[in-house]
Amino acid sequence: MKILLHLCCAPCAVYPFLKLREEFEELMGFWYNPNIHPFLEYQKRLEAVKLWAKKEKVRIIYKDEYDLKGFLRRVVYRESKRCFLCYELRLRQTAIFARKGKFDYFGSTLMISPHQDQKSLRELMEALAKEYGVKPYLREIEEGWRKGRELSKKMDLYHQKYCGCIYSEAERYQKIN
Repeated sequence: MKILLHLCCAPCAVYPFLKLREEFEELMGFWYNPNIHPFLEYQKRLEAVKLWAKKEKVRIIYKDEYDLKGFLRRVVYRESKRCFLCYELRLRQTAIFARKGKFDYFGSTLMISPHQDQKSLRELMEALAKEYGVKPYLREIEEGWRKGRELSKKMDLYHQKYCGCIYSEAERYQKIN
């Protein structure tokens, strides 16, 4: 069985890859995160993924697109739905690449984060699975987020301080309603 796993960042990828290697014959990562801003933050996260992938001999498909304007066009005036719109943008591309690559499953490291809306992620992945004919990997790796962060610190990987978009960056500094 083959799985394509969307990577939001290196720290969130470390533990799922350890676990999923036990379950799947072929495991490949997929980097696509046009939501991450500013550009220097995007570069830091991408470089951390590349460093981790090289150390761990992980195969990654890189859809390296920094698209501030496209992301903003997608969410402006819909800020209350921005997380769902962001998930949809990235996971749709993951499902498309999984179908093209004849993967059995697609998933995302977003599924291990306690900071993400797990219910919305599950519903979206189930809908995309029907649309693209690739099964969603929905099993939770409960202890994964904390363990992954610990392991990634030992690997000296870059750890971000916010989810990725300019809205979440602003929320680091002030409460936005």
